[in-house]
This record gives sequence, structure tokens and C-alpha cells, in this order.
Amino acid sequence: MNSRAQLALRVPDLAASVAFYTRLFNTEPTKLRDGYANFALTEPPLKLVLIEGRGEETTRLDHLGIEVDTTEAVHTATTRLAASGLPTDVENDTTCCYALQDKVWVHGPGREAWEVYVVKADANSLARQEESACCAEGAEEDAGQEEPTRVNSCC
Repeated sequence: MNSRAQLALRVPDLAASVAFYTRLFNTEPTKLRDGYANFALTEPPLKLVLIEGRGEETTRLDHLGIEVDTTEAVHTATTRLAASGLPTDVENDTTCCYALQDKVWVHGPGREAWEVYVVKADANSLARQEESACCAEGAEEDAGQEEPTRVNSCC
């Protein structure tokens, strides 16, 4: 694998979503944990992440990402993104979504969060580490804010 796109969705019913995407992609999840599932697909090259949200909400975009093979690829992306003028937020050895990761975050013009990341090892926790942009639960967006808000970012 060189890289693949990541789409992280916050879903109201994890079990129903896992059942749906298992049928859609004709494969079982790669990782299934409490409140979390992911499908690491080769065709199409996609990592679909499902994060359990609140039952009364509809499914919504949580964040986007590009999974890469190495920490060096994350560093290269960080350098390129910063040189292009995008504000970056670097996290090394952060634990989120049941994985130890190195990553860099940027935000698009519509405040959509993008991460370029490498999974370094499996972990036993969905929860984010303090000061991490990962899995920032439910902050209310302020339409008048100049800076992007880290809302529900993970994995």
C-alpha cells in the first residue's frame, strides 16, 4: 500500500452500519471494537471508519484522511502542506481509534478536517489523548469563527 483515502463517518447505529457496509463491500470489518469499526479496502483503495454517534442523529461526515505507510511520509506531507501555506497541527505517538499513530491535520475552506497519518501499532483505546485533535467530541460550531474548530476528528 502506498496510500489510500479515508472517510470517517459518525453513525447513529454502529451495528446496522457495520451490517450495511459488510454487504456493500462484501467483506467483514478489519477492526471492530466498542463504538468503532473500520474497513480497510484494497478495491476501491479506501479506509472507511465508522464511529458510533448518538442514536437521534443522522449519519454525518466526521473527517477525511489519507493513510500512508510510514512516519517519513507523514513528515513529507507536513513539510509540503506547511510550505504551501496551510496551518498544520502535528501529532506524534498519539493514541486514537484503537491505534498508535503519527499524523498531521489541516482544515479545508469549509472547516472539514483532513489528516495524513500512519498507523504504527494497535492500541486498546478509542479515546483520544489529551490535546489531540482526534475524536474531539461534539463541540458546537460557531459560524463566526475565523479558525477551524476541531470537531469530531479521529483515526
